[in-house]
Amino acid sequence: MNLSVIAVPLIISLIFAWGLYKRVNILDTFIEGAGENLKTAVSLLPTLALLMLGVGMFRASGALDALTGLLSRFTDAIGFPRECLPLALLRPVSGSGALAILKNILDENGPDSFAGRVASVLMGSTETTFYTIAVYFGATRVKKSRHALPAALTGDITAFLLSSLLVRLFFGFTAR
Repeated sequence: MNLSVIAVPLIISLIFAWGLYKRVNILDTFIEGAGENLKTAVSLLPTLALLMLGVGMFRASGALDALTGLLSRFTDAIGFPRECLPLALLRPVSGSGALAILKNILDENGPDSFAGRVASVLMGSTETTFYTIAVYFGATRVKKSRHALPAALTGDITAFLLSSLLVRLFFGFTAR
């Protein structure tokens, strides 16, 4: 039998068994934890709504296309596929928006194309930085993010710059 099929039920059973062993009122503890998580989710809703509104306005206004046009000279010079630039710009802000762009890239260029592979590497090696910071810092009520945002964006930019190079190295694509 495959361990992955029984892993989650096994872990849940172990947690319940441990709670019974320690004589913890499992139902009350669960209800208390669920209530706290619901309060956290409600407190995060305004931040998430603002983030989704901003992403929607950014795409609908044409600002994403305009920024892509401005940056395409630079990306052409470093050998980054123009088709992947909207993905690189949107990925730090929106996971679902980036996933939609990835799907378009794969549909138009194919998964084995240079753009398709760069987009896949980029999607797997970057994070929804602004979303993650908004959620985690909102949940913990951190007011000053200090170095978290610059460090995370540095990681995203590094992945952006190296994704096309690594696809060339590992898959043998040549520069255009």
